[in-house]
Amino acid sequence: MRSAMCTSIAAAMVLLVSAQTPAPLSRAEQTRFEDTSRESDVRGFLTALAERTPRLRLESFGRTEEGRDLVLAVVGDPPAASAEAARASGRPVVFVMANIHAGEVEGKEAVLHLARRLTIGDLQELLPQAVWLFAPDYNADGNEKISLENRSEQYGPIGGVGTRENGRGLDLNRDFVKLESMEARALAALFTRWDPAVIVDLHTTNGSYHGYHLTYAPALNPNTDSRLIAFTRERLLPTVTTAMAAKHRFRTYYYGNFATAESMDRELNAFAPNERGSRVWRTFDSRPRFGNNYAGLRNRISILSEAYSYLDFAGRVRATEAFVEEIMRFVGGNAADVRSIVAAADADTARIDPAREAGVAFALRPLPAPVDILVGAVESVPNPRSGRPMTRMVENVATPTRMPDYGVFSATRTRQVPRSYVLAASPSGLHERVAGKLREHGIRVDSLGAAASMTVEVFVLDTVTRAERRFQGHQEVSVTGRYERRDISIPAASIVVRTDQPLGRLVFYLLEPESDDSLATWNLLDDALKPGMAHPVMKLF
Repeated sequence: MRSAMCTSIAAAMVLLVSAQTPAPLSRAEQTRFEDTSRESDVRGFLTALAERTPRLRLESFGRTEEGRDLVLAVVGDPPAASAEAARASGRPVVFVMANIHAGEVEGKEAVLHLARRLTIGDLQELLPQAVWLFAPDYNADGNEKISLENRSEQYGPIGGVGTRENGRGLDLNRDFVKLESMEARALAALFTRWDPAVIVDLHTTNGSYHGYHLTYAPALNPNTDSRLIAFTRERLLPTVTTAMAAKHRFRTYYYGNFATAESMDRELNAFAPNERGSRVWRTFDSRPRFGNNYAGLRNRISILSEAYSYLDFAGRVRATEAFVEEIMRFVGGNAADVRSIVAAADADTARIDPAREAGVAFALRPLPAPVDILVGAVESVPNPRSGRPMTRMVENVATPTRMPDYGVFSATRTRQVPRSYVLAASPSGLHERVAGKLREHGIRVDSLGAAASMTVEVFVLDTVTRAERRFQGHQEVSVTGRYERRDISIPAASIVVRTDQPLGRLVFYLLEPESDDSLATWNLLDDALKPGMAHPVMKLF
C-alpha cells in the first residue's frame, strides 16, 4: 500500500510540474523547420526537459576533439542512475544516436522530440519497457560549423547544416575500427559500459532519386550472429515497415542506390528511359568501419536509418521520428526476446568451437528474386536565403520498377577461428599499442607473466599492398601469404587475446591477418609487415 501511495504521489508531482512548466521546443520547431539546432540549443532543450520532469537525466559520455561535452540523455521512470543499475533492471538498453554526420541533421531534431514525448507526452507507456539512451549530437564539433554551403543540394533546412567531418576532419562513421577520434573512443566506451542491446544510428541519404521517404539497413557483415540477422530482417524491420506505412504514411525499404548491372560500383541518380533493364538496387558495405556493421560484430541488434535528403526537412524529421518510435514500440513489446537473443549470441561466441570459421573477404549478392524498387523524381527549387538550387522530391512519383536487389553479402574466403591470437613482446612496443587499441574496444587482453613455448600458426607474407590514395589520413593495407605451423618461444609480457569472449567476433575481425578491415588495414602494424616475414599476429589453436 505504501509503495502504491508513493508511486501515486510521484506521478502527481510529475503532472504538477508539467502543468506549471511549458514544454521545450526544438530550434527546428521554433523556426518552422528553417533552421537546425546548434549545440547550445540541444543542451538547452534537454536541460529544460530535465528541469520539467525527473524522468530524464543528463550526463556526458566523453569529449569531442574541440573539447565539447558529448551529451547523453538517460530516460526512464526513474532514469537509470548508472549502467550497473540499467543491467540490474533486467530491461533491454536501447541506444539511439544522431548527427554522426553533422550535415545530416534530421535525427538530431527527431531524438529531441522523442525524448519529450517519452517523458511528458504520448509515449510514456514505453518508459518501463526498456532503458532509453539518446545521444542527439554525436558530431558536436561538425554541428557548430553550420553554413549555407554544406549539403546545399538537399531540400533544407534553408538555414544551413554542419559538416560531415568532425573537428579533426575525420568521418566518424569510418572510425569504428581504428578508433582514432576522441568521439569514437568515447562511443566504444559507452558501448562497453552501458552494453545496449539495440543500437540505432540516424543518417540522411546522399544519392539516388528513389521513391522512399526513409531507407534502412541492419548489420550487413555475414560474421554477425545469424540469429541477430534473422531477428532483425524477419521480425523487427518488417513490423516497423508495416507500421510506417499504415500509421504514418511513409514509404520505407532497405537502404540502397541505383547502379548498373555491369558496374556495381557506379552509382546512378536516376534512370534513362531506355536503360531500365540493366539497373540494380544495391546496398553499401559490410566492413565494421561502419557503425551498423561494427555493432553487429559486438553481438547487438543494429539499425541504420537514412532519411531521404530530397524530402522536405520537416518531413525528414517526422519520418525519422516515426521510424525510431516504431523501433521503440517493437523493442518494448518484445523485450524478453531481445534480451534473450543477444545473450545467446554472447554465450555462443564465448564458447570454444574448434570447427568455427569466419569470413575474411566478402562479395555483394542479390536476393533470390528481383523486387519492385520505387523509382522517384525530383525538381529543382531555389534556397530563399542563398539562392542556390536545392533538389526537391516530387511526392506523388514513386514508380515500382522490378530489378535485382543486391542487399546481402556472403563470404568469399573463410579462415578457422583460433582459440587465441598471440603477439610477442618486442622492443618496439607494438604489442602494447595493439593491446591498448583492443582494450579501447572493450576486448579482454591477457599478458604472459613468464616466457612460454607453444605451437602456433604464423602467416608468412607474400605481398603487402598499400593503397595509393590516402583515405581518412591512411594508406589502407592488404596482404597475401600462407600459413605455417611453428614451435616457438614467446617472451614474457607478450599478449594473448582469446576468442572465447563475448567480443570474440570482433577480435577475429581486428586481428586476423587477411581480414578486409583489421587493425593492420589502418597501418597500426606497418613496421612489422614486409614480404617474406611472418605477420606479427599469430594463431594459437
